[in-house]
Amino acid sequence: MKKDIHPKNYRLVAFKDLSNEHTFITKSAAQTKDKITIEGVEYPLIKIEISNTSHPFYTGKMKLVDTAGRVDKYMHRYQKHIEKKQKKVDS
Repeated sequence: MKKDIHPKNYRLVAFKDLSNEHTFITKSAAQTKDKITIEGVEYPLIKIEISNTSHPFYTGKMKLVDTAGRVDKYMHRYQKHIEKKQKKVDS
């Protein structure tokens, strides 16, 4: 590994998901002034809006979009307009 290329402040940091209060600790060089005490140890705190514990994709609460239904609805709504264009192209 090359010397002196890594940040000097690479340390353990607590990340807190603000939507569900989930906190996890990992290494980071991110700057922050906030601190949190977990199990008697004080860590720098990074507040995040969403994490794997609150993201709909990872929690299984993701809404499925019915794209086929949307296409059918569009075609039905604009069928007359589409037919007029086809008649102009054909003539």
